[in-house]
Amino acid sequence: MAAIAIYRGMVAINIHAPYAYLIKSTRTLQETANELLINKQRLVGVIETAMDGILTIDDQYKIVLVNPAAAKVFGYEVEQMLGQPIDVVIPMRHRHVHSKHVETFGQHGTTRRQMGTSFEDFYVTGLHANGSEFPIEASISSLVENGRRFYTVIFRDINERKIAKEKLAQYHTQLSQLSSALQSIREEERKHIARELHDDLGQLLAALRMDLSLLQRDQSMTEKSRMTLSSMDQLLLTSITTLRRIATDLRPRALDEGGLFFALQTLQKEFSQRHGVHCDLIADEEQLILNDEKSTAIFRIVQESLTNVARHAKANHVKISFERDDNSLYLRIKDDGRGIEEGAMNKTRSFGLVGMRERIKALNGSFQLESAVGKGTQIDVKIPVNDAS
Repeated sequence: MAAIAIYRGMVAINIHAPYAYLIKSTRTLQETANELLINKQRLVGVIETAMDGILTIDDQYKIVLVNPAAAKVFGYEVEQMLGQPIDVVIPMRHRHVHSKHVETFGQHGTTRRQMGTSFEDFYVTGLHANGSEFPIEASISSLVENGRRFYTVIFRDINERKIAKEKLAQYHTQLSQLSSALQSIREEERKHIARELHDDLGQLLAALRMDLSLLQRDQSMTEKSRMTLSSMDQLLLTSITTLRRIATDLRPRALDEGGLFFALQTLQKEFSQRHGVHCDLIADEEQLILNDEKSTAIFRIVQESLTNVARHAKANHVKISFERDDNSLYLRIKDDGRGIEEGAMNKTRSFGLVGMRERIKALNGSFQLESAVGKGTQIDVKIPVNDAS
């Protein structure tokens, strides 16, 4: 009886074990199916409520998925777009090129990329249901499912952004033109004031000093009066020197009378004498034969750079060098000062640097500044020139 009982127990275990495993596996499959259903519903919800347009096409370029945001952007209902060729949302002139791009994208095996031609403007042109065209910013991705390739595009309408960007570019152009005009007006005013100071006030002070010199020859004058006249003569001489310096800062006569090379030589010598900073000028006079606009711009850039060196750099040596080829003039100003701290070059009060950039921009040139704390500052300028400039 005991043996029979043991045998029945073993049989019962062998029979019920597979059923228990089957029930457990069934529950696991059901839980997995439920989880997949939840994830699918969640994904559908994300696609349906996404603010960006989402559109998927198959390898025949037929639309197989479109969310409400995409349909709204193109002016359709979702049902109207499903099954339609992608060409319905692409302008006629772009359809062939677009198809080639998509085909090439799939052949390369790339999984995703941004659409467009440049790193600044990743946008293509879309076609609205009413026939109007508008820019869209888009990215495309692809995947292979059951041997078929599908392409998904996520996009947004950037018409307002593009309009704002174009207006901003227009305003920037207008500001640059205004800045250039103000620079020209400012130079003309400087030239006029410098001429008035030198020719009128300077001549008056010189004449006054000559009269004072004649007065000093009077033998009947007392010693006290002679001392007073001598003091007045020194004051007049100081006034004349100051007046000449102010007039030169406004508009150096050397720039009009001797040209850019002579003006820079004068500026170099005066800078070294006034600030005790050794300054080298490496240039040939023939390199610096330019028109008045370019000569004035280059002189002001060198002048502003030397002013910055004197005020901030605490340098011992400054090197100004020029090179020229058939197309461009190259200027480099390098000092061994303390350099400019990171971020200081972009301060809103750095009007000197802003002025230099605007001058160079007005001449269709390039301006580059490199600086490191403790390693000095270097300015590189390139200005297009020709034999007639």
